[in-house]
Amino acid sequence: MHEWKKAYLGDILQFQRGFDITSKDRQSGDIPIVSSSGVTGYHSKAKVKRPGVVIGRKGTLGTVHYINSDFWAHDTTLWVKDFKGNHPRFIYYLLKVMQLENYDVGASNPTLNRNHIHKIRLNCPPLYIQKKIAAILSAYDDLIENNNRRIALLEKMAEEIYREWFVRLRFPGYEQVTCHKGVPEGWNLIKIEKAFKIIGGGTPSKEESRYWNDGNINWYTPSDITSANGIFLSSSSLKCTEEGLNNSSARLFPAYSIMMTSRATIGAIGVNVTTACTNQGFINCIPNENYPLFFLYHWLKLNKTSFELLSSGATFSELSKSTFKKMNILTPNKELVHKFNNNIMQMFKRIEILLSEVTILKQTRSRLLTRLISGKLSVENLNIQFPPNMLE
Repeated sequence: MHEWKKAYLGDILQFQRGFDITSKDRQSGDIPIVSSSGVTGYHSKAKVKRPGVVIGRKGTLGTVHYINSDFWAHDTTLWVKDFKGNHPRFIYYLLKVMQLENYDVGASNPTLNRNHIHKIRLNCPPLYIQKKIAAILSAYDDLIENNNRRIALLEKMAEEIYREWFVRLRFPGYEQVTCHKGVPEGWNLIKIEKAFKIIGGGTPSKEESRYWNDGNINWYTPSDITSANGIFLSSSSLKCTEEGLNNSSARLFPAYSIMMTSRATIGAIGVNVTTACTNQGFINCIPNENYPLFFLYHWLKLNKTSFELLSSGATFSELSKSTFKKMNILTPNKELVHKFNNNIMQMFKRIEILLSEVTILKQTRSRLLTRLISGKLSVENLNIQFPPNMLE
């Protein structure tokens, strides 16, 4: 690290506050509007040339975004106006490990002051080391992005098959089937309470530490679902003990059930890959022979709007289990349902594998990120093959 130099953050970059834009000024276009939480819209005009590095200034603090296109930096952000000869990708990774949310200076609303964070002390490597670090970490980002694109494509293909068969009613052999009032012969409207099992949730007392310390039972909350990278979840952020489970209304349900949020955020879906339980903000649906996993998953997913319309509440919106159970589910014959489930099963097995790979890639990248940016892992003598987007 003999070539690394101590510096202030303001010595290696210059932040600029983003630009305000009203809702009515937002118009269709292909220029991303980057807010503190990420891309929140599009505009026809760019304010900043690529590449860009943006951090959350107000509201959501500490977020760091790399933008590889011209963009509009929102007023809730600070964007790097001058990289001062440093590599933009390296600056992006550097800012990601700095935990900028700890430099909040807002009295009532979380806020970052650029003059304040410009004074943060750090160690900075020379440009050729910056490029090597950026190339290593970018390789992981590219693999993650590629997997995510493949996952999105597989999910879209599976949903399109469901829509074709069970929404547009162009299922195999539909030409020979008579419809009565829009319902194919042999299909039935079944009340959910008679279709499949529903399990609720509960919360072990947080005042009893023994209910949580060294817990090994996955106990999911809605935020686990809404923050997940995909539909398959292998681990919850909090885990309870067996004693905690037994002393609450939470109930275990089998792996590959469907966890659907029913409070505040309605209809967010996750599939547990291990035995699990949830808090009370869920309606957990257990697939069965007549309603196998992927058929039931798509029915729930495509009825999100209906669930929202049926929700009510004084303090927060909630879809009650009693209301949900009274809904009807249009049920095709078992042979067709199983044909659909078997047709897309390999797609979802592939999605599960890709999501697992993404998790491993992110964990590895996170460990490397800290060690590379701190200089603990030297890259000086490594022969790095730079990706095309980093070639001069």
